[in-house]
Amino acid sequence: MKLKSVFILFFILSIGLVQAQVKFVAKVSKKTLGINERLRVNFEMNQDGDNFVPPNFQGFNVVGGPNQAISNSWINGVRSYSKTYSYYLSPKSQGTFTINQASIEIDGQIYKTTPVKVLVTAAVSKPKNGNNADFVASENVHLVAEVSNSSPYLNEAITVVYKLYVSNNVSITRSWQEIDTPKYADFWSQNIDNKSRQVHEGTFKGKPYRYVILRRAILYPQKTGELIIEPLTLDVPIDIQGNKRDIFGRRQMTRVNKIISAGKRTIKVKPLPLEGKPDNFSGAVGTFNFNVSTNKTVLDANESLELKIQVSGNGNLKLFNLPKLNLPNSLEVYEPVRANKVTTNIRGMNGLISNTYTVIPQYKGSYPIRPITFSYFNPKTKTYNTIASDELVINVENGPLPNQNTTKTAEKGTEKEVVLANDQFKYIKLDAALKPINQDVFFKSKLFWWLIGIPFLLLPLVILIGNSRRRRLSDVDGKRLRKATKLAKKYLSEAKNNIDKQEAFYDALERALHNYLRAKLDIVTSEFSKEKITTLLSKKKVEEPTLLEFIGLLKSCEFARYTPTSNVAIKQDYEKAVRVISDIDKQFTS
Repeated sequence: MKLKSVFILFFILSIGLVQAQVKFVAKVSKKTLGINERLRVNFEMNQDGDNFVPPNFQGFNVVGGPNQAISNSWINGVRSYSKTYSYYLSPKSQGTFTINQASIEIDGQIYKTTPVKVLVTAAVSKPKNGNNADFVASENVHLVAEVSNSSPYLNEAITVVYKLYVSNNVSITRSWQEIDTPKYADFWSQNIDNKSRQVHEGTFKGKPYRYVILRRAILYPQKTGELIIEPLTLDVPIDIQGNKRDIFGRRQMTRVNKIISAGKRTIKVKPLPLEGKPDNFSGAVGTFNFNVSTNKTVLDANESLELKIQVSGNGNLKLFNLPKLNLPNSLEVYEPVRANKVTTNIRGMNGLISNTYTVIPQYKGSYPIRPITFSYFNPKTKTYNTIASDELVINVENGPLPNQNTTKTAEKGTEKEVVLANDQFKYIKLDAALKPINQDVFFKSKLFWWLIGIPFLLLPLVILIGNSRRRRLSDVDGKRLRKATKLAKKYLSEAKNNIDKQEAFYDALERALHNYLRAKLDIVTSEFSKEKITTLLSKKKVEEPTLLEFIGLLKSCEFARYTPTSNVAIKQDYEKAVRVISDIDKQFTS
C-alpha cells in the first residue's frame, strides 16, 4: 500500500514538472513553396518572456509582421498559456533556405528555437478562382519591359521602358517596393529621368488598362552574342473589391501584396559587318557629321592657331576615338583639349565631341593640311560611311625660312632658283670688335682668385646634392610612387578642372579611367566591361582591394549621371581615383 502511494505521488510530481517545462518552437506554414507564394512563420512559447529577437530571414522579404497573439485560459484549475509572434515572408529566389534561430528571455534564461529548412521552387500555378484575391491580383496587374530592338548591332542604341499596367478592376493606393533592380551587364547604360509618374490610358492584351512608366534606360551593347537584361521585380500592394459589404452596402476592399517581375530579356547583339569596313574605322555607330576647322589660316611664325576636329550627330559619341592629326614636322603641335557636349535621352546620345589642337608654325611658308577622314557605321542603312574634310592651307607670312644648303637645284634639265633667307650668313661677324693689348694681367687678379676659390666653396653643396640624388635614386618604391602619381594626375587633369561641375567631372573621370586602361592594357573601347577589366587586371597581378576600388569608381561615374552628388563626394572620388591609378601602376606587371 505504501509503495502504491509513493508511485501516485511521484506521478503527480512528474506531471507538474512537465507542465512547468518551457517550450519555445518555430513553426512554418509549409516547408515547400513556390517563389510566387507566401510563407507564414510562427514563434510559439508556453510562458511569457521578454527581449524577443527574430532571425534575419536571409533569402526572404518580410511583407507582414511581426503580429503578436496571446492565449491565456484556465480549464479544471489548470492554466494554459501561449504567446505567438507571426511573420509573413516572400522568397527572393529559388533554393533551400534556413529560418535561423530566434531567441527570447524567460525567467532570466535565454531560449532559442531550432532552425527550420524551407525549399523554394519555381512559380506554381494557382487555381483560377475568381473569388480568390491572389488570383484576381495576378490577373489585373502586370509589369512589362518594352525593348525597342532585341537584335541590335554592336554599339547600336536600344531603349528599355518599364511599364506597370493596372486594370480598372483593382487599384493601387500605396507605394510599391522595389525588390530587384535591373542589371545591364555588358552594356553601357544610362537611366533617363522619369520624375513625373503620369497615368496613361492604354491596352494590354487587347483589354483597356491604365499604366505608368516606372523607368527608362538607354543601352549600348559592348559585346556580341546573347546578353541578358536582369528583371525589375516589385512588391506591389493591390486593393481588390471583396465579397463582404459594410453597413452602407459598399463592398469592402481587400489588400493583397503581390510580387511581380518584368522577366529577363535576352538581347541578341549582332557583330558589325566585315564587308566594306574601312581601315580607319574606330567603332562609331550612328549618324554623324564631321568637320575640321581652324580659327585662322594666315599668321606669322611662332604665332599660335587652333585646329579643331569635331564629330556631331546621334550615336555612341562617348565610346569611340576621334581621328588623329598628322602635320608636317615644321608645325609644332600640342596635346588636344577634349570637349564633350553630349546629352542622353530616350533616343540615345546626341551632341558633339571635339579635339582642339594648338599649332605653332616655326618657319615662313605655306603648309597644306591634307583631308582627314572619319568613318562610321549606320545601323539604319547597314552600311559604312566615310566623310573626308576639306584641305586646309596655313600661310605663314613672316618668319625665318628653313636652312638650305644649295642655291640652285636641277629639275628636269632646267634650273630653278632657290630663294635665300635674309639671315643666311648671320654667323659671319662683320665687326672685328678689336681690343687693346695693354690690358691688366689676369693672373693673380681678384677675378682669378674668385674663380679659383668658388669650386672649393661649392664643394659641400655639390656633395649634399649628390648624396640626396643617390638616396632618391636608391629609393625604388618612392621613385615608382612618384612616377605613378604623376601618371595619375596626367590622366585626371581634365577631371580636376571640372571638379565643381558634377556632370562634366564624372564624364572626364570616366574618360580618364578608360584612357588609362586603354594605355595600360592595349584594349579597345568596345571591350570595356567590368568583368573584362577585372579579368585583365587580375592577370597583371593587381590586388583585389585595388580592383574593387577601381570598379567602384566606374560605378560612381554611372550613378552620378542621374543621382545628385555633393562636392565633398566629388573631391573624395577624385582623390580616390589618383590613389587607385597610382596603386595599379605600382602593382602592374607587364
